Amino acid sequence: MSMIKPLCLALALVAVSAPAQAADFSDPTWPCVQRKVETLSLGLMWPYPVNSELANDNDALRADVTELAGYLSLRRVELETLRTRVDEFAATYEGDPEALGLVFESVFNTLSKRRARIISGIEDFSLSQIALAEKIDINRAEMDAILVTDEPDFDRVDMLEERLDWDQIIYTDRQRNITYLCETPTLLERRLFSIGQMLSGAVIDQG
Repeated sequence: MSMIKPLCLALALVAVSAPAQAADFSDPTWPCVQRKVETLSLGLMWPYPVNSELANDNDALRADVTELAGYLSLRRVELETLRTRVDEFAATYEGDPEALGLVFESVFNTLSKRRARIISGIEDFSLSQIALAEKIDINRAEMDAILVTDEPDFDRVDMLEERLDWDQIIYTDRQRNITYLCETPTLLERRLFSIGQMLSGAVIDQG
């Protein structure tokens, strides 16, 4: 049986709770309505050059960047509550775009790696659901085949029926998490964009 057939069952369940929008379901490892974007570009979110070597010989700058980037990377902390910290950092370094760029680069690297792990997890989740759907189809086909024989093995049918019930419960319970899983990479993208906006807004024209 093709991998695409059981995937259609998963996608149908997703479609019930997900917002309607264009999606490409040709990739069996990606069950989300959201378009799959595997990698993000720092340059599209940060409008200034980033000098990654700037803090190598500046312990104070390196420590300040690490501290601020660590706070900004915490997903459950509202960004507006961190604006004061951003303003304090910007004041300390006179709105230097290179210093602020180091902060964004650090946050970008942290959240991009986290996002990549989540995408990989979604792909693994999708493949496990496909495998479970295939198992359900195989067991159902076997049960149907037994029932049409002259002397059905009802013990085997009972066992298959119990297995089917359990597998379908597991499949459905897992599927309820798909909307949240699919939203997470997008939420991280939005957070990165907002952080870039906040940090770039603290840049003071050096001209």
